[in-house]
Amino acid sequence: MTTDRTPPAPGGHVPPELDVKALSALLDGEYAEVRDLVRTNLAAHAAVLDEAEELDVDAFRERVRDHVVAMAATGQTGMGFPARYGGGGDVGASIAAFETLALGDLSVLVKAGVQFGLFGGAILHLGTERHHEAYLPDLITGKLMGCFAMTETGHGSNVQALGTVARYDAAAREFVITTEGDQARKDYIGNAARHGELAVVFAQLEVDGKSEGVHAFVVPIRSGGEPAPGVGIEDDGRKMGLNGVDNGRLRFDGVRVPREALLNRFADVTPEGVYESAIDNPHRRFFTMLGTLVQGRVSIGGAGVAVSKVALAIATGYGLRRRQFAAGADGEEQLLLDYGLHQRRLLPLIARTYALHFAQDVVRTRLHDVFSGAEDDPQARRLLEARAAGTKALATWHATRVVQECREACGGAGYLAVNRFAALKADSDIFTTFEGDNHVLLQLVAKGLLTHYADEFEDLDQLGMIRHVTGLAVETLIEKTSAHKLLERVRDLLPGGDEWDREAGLLDPEYQLAMVRYREEHMLAGVARRLKRGIDQKRDPGAVFSQVQDHVIALAHAHMERLVLEAFVDKVRTLPESGEKAALGLLCDLFALTTIEADRAWFMEHGRLTVQRSKAITREVNDLCRRIRPLAGGLVDAWNIPAAMLRAPDLLGGA
Repeated sequence: MTTDRTPPAPGGHVPPELDVKALSALLDGEYAEVRDLVRTNLAAHAAVLDEAEELDVDAFRERVRDHVVAMAATGQTGMGFPARYGGGGDVGASIAAFETLALGDLSVLVKAGVQFGLFGGAILHLGTERHHEAYLPDLITGKLMGCFAMTETGHGSNVQALGTVARYDAAAREFVITTEGDQARKDYIGNAARHGELAVVFAQLEVDGKSEGVHAFVVPIRSGGEPAPGVGIEDDGRKMGLNGVDNGRLRFDGVRVPREALLNRFADVTPEGVYESAIDNPHRRFFTMLGTLVQGRVSIGGAGVAVSKVALAIATGYGLRRRQFAAGADGEEQLLLDYGLHQRRLLPLIARTYALHFAQDVVRTRLHDVFSGAEDDPQARRLLEARAAGTKALATWHATRVVQECREACGGAGYLAVNRFAALKADSDIFTTFEGDNHVLLQLVAKGLLTHYADEFEDLDQLGMIRHVTGLAVETLIEKTSAHKLLERVRDLLPGGDEWDREAGLLDPEYQLAMVRYREEHMLAGVARRLKRGIDQKRDPGAVFSQVQDHVIALAHAHMERLVLEAFVDKVRTLPESGEKAALGLLCDLFALTTIEADRAWFMEHGRLTVQRSKAITREVNDLCRRIRPLAGGLVDAWNIPAAMLRAPDLLGGA
């Protein structure tokens, strides 16, 4: 990447000597070999970026399928499946592969995610050996294509209220799958419109007239390329993006499947029609079932980070070669990235992308530990589910913001389809709502905080959660708040009252962490108080919760930003002294201070920032941007994005 006319760092600071290869190896971590395999495959299939614009929808869908099957042949997509069925037996490696695949065409990514993550993951995690033997070998190679049919026209996030019904016919020893009205049709289902042969269908199980809640069934939807008897298939048609994925609608009119079609890891029905489950509580059973599918949220969070990297690599590269307006006596025009405003637009986003990268590392590791059995207990699973939900929300919102900001930072050239932003924007926009709407996911995060991950976590619906909170001693929550004490201790160490010493203050990670911890814990106590007050006043619990939803989301967001900062700080602290550690330290400071700056109104309202200190944070952020500026090219190069994926000839000069 071009870095001509790179300015020196301001204020006499010497910029760190950055070894880009060493930083890249640090970022790739233990899965460097896996990521390199995916990068090689991306380069080999780079033509798909052109095909997305040149082919019609039908032809492009076929090409995307071809690319997915070809990648499957390299072992890239099967890493999370057991070795005995042809997989790699490494869940962490499968997530790392998916994250890296997101550097390329996102239709290929989502097609692979539907096939191997959703469809394959449901068979693996919800089924038993009979299902694994029957489906996994062909599924892993792409010979058998399938769907994940959960979402309905009338129900998305509220899975427990799905309208599709599966009634057990004991005489025939079959389940009868029926779509109960238009609102119960399965909608937006990837692989349904063209390529899927089987679907994992989520439906309300009825046995002997009694509802047993939502369960999953393997249902054939095509036979010989045509819809199976009783199955109605419609094409969702063109979408805002991802038109290489054949999303469709499914209806079931009394479709019969054998008793063995039930994915029976957590519950089964005997041939005679007796429902059996080792998990007696239906709510706990339901959440246990869904918890096994958390891999999808972890994957999409990682994909959001990768999309941000691509957009920032293009925009930063453009800022390092595009000149605009004469700035010196020599009359030479100045590089875009030498302007303070341009630095302010891009460099904090690079810092946040690095922060989310390390936060994603934590989630991926925990997922691997849980699903490999290294740390598999109810508490670990609950913590994983909440953290995965929150990380996915922050990472995908970040991607949407980054793509827009980078497009604008590239001016009119960024608007041309050839320079990739059009595809990035259209294809990644859905990330904020699939695998769970981000606002709903943050409510899940907050629910966990409010219940303190109590044993009855799975049993609590919205009203149950409120009742649990009202039973807490709210004062105890406040007594347990330690961050405000740490904040006061750090502030006392600062010389000169409101006059800040940088090394002892703003750039002290203990101060930065204390600030975000205080915000989270203050919000937690505040939400609990408001819920308790409403219930004490005998108001309707649903109405009480609705009125505090804004605080609930703010709490979850604050909680996740605290976890992201902790992950970044922890990573920097573990590194030996080097140019890479120094560079990451600057980025960590920039992320922390821009996080505080973005919510300065809250901190000032709650007495955590004076006007003078707020201004000092802004000055420090600007200074950090100037200090990071000489490193910008190396920081994005360290992401090691294949040159063919930086498809922006007008912006990068054919890079």
